[in-house]
Amino acid sequence: MTDLWFTLVNSVYAALSEVHVMTAWEALAVCLAMAYLLLAIKASVWCWAAAFASTAIYTVLFWKVALLMESVLNVYYMVMALYGYWLWTQGGDKQQGVNVTTWPLKTHLKLIGITTLISLCIGHGMATYTQAAFPYLDAATTCFAVMTTYLVAKKVLENWLYWVVIDLVSIYLYLSKGLMLTSLLFVLYVGLAVVGYFLWRTALADARGANALSS
Repeated sequence: MTDLWFTLVNSVYAALSEVHVMTAWEALAVCLAMAYLLLAIKASVWCWAAAFASTAIYTVLFWKVALLMESVLNVYYMVMALYGYWLWTQGGDKQQGVNVTTWPLKTHLKLIGITTLISLCIGHGMATYTQAAFPYLDAATTCFAVMTTYLVAKKVLENWLYWVVIDLVSIYLYLSKGLMLTSLLFVLYVGLAVVGYFLWRTALADARGANALSS
């Protein structure tokens, strides 16, 4: 019992020390990430600039706490920030950006199945060959976030539903690694993802109504 208590105290102390060291950079990343989400909810193209800066910081933070796939994920986010900016400004048939759209359930089931299989394979590899913390959960959040970020860039409505699940799992991961501010951010993310879904759904309905009137 004494050894267990000693281990627990040391774990808490280590987590608090880690938080103290990374608080400033994490706070900046949190602010930029929040700016990204709020701008994305409004479908503002400037969300991608905030995303690029925030993910650059998180790339370093996650590497330091051995969330290896989360770190790699943020490198991908930086690339997608550039792609998303281009797509929202120059994409589409008329090079005037893209509008909110929706994909059928059959397509989403295929995406979920393929992404789950890939995440299990990557998780097994990480558990076998690396020192990554929570390899299967880390791999799952990474793979689904990779897929969902692409849906954001394409303005697929259902991306927000994926984020709700991803964010809930991420909260557990970040709490266990002492990233308290990021954990709080992801709690807020869950609520904002729900808001984003309904706002984008309204925008989709309005666009369909306008197209019906003009046809």
